[in-house]
Amino acid sequence: MVDLLSPRPDAVEELLCSARGCRDEAAWGLLWNNPRLHTPERRKVWLACDAHREHLEQFLGARSFLRGTVPVSELEVAERPSAGGPA
Repeated sequence: MVDLLSPRPDAVEELLCSARGCRDEAAWGLLWNNPRLHTPERRKVWLACDAHREHLEQFLGARSFLRGTVPVSELEVAERPSAGGPA
């Protein structure tokens, strides 16, 4: 569960795995932060299916970017603007 007092993850748009070439539905949100680029409270999100979770966690972890992993049900999903705009 995401602690509301801790840094809030960025909203996500599509719940698809972030692994290159994968279009499977994501089950996990990998919360990360590159301290050279982001403020300490920023949490970017990579999404992962069950098959790619460990690989993506290792990739971020090897760079000391991984801050946590949560189920996608705990992430905020951004509303996508309609293609036609206001009627």
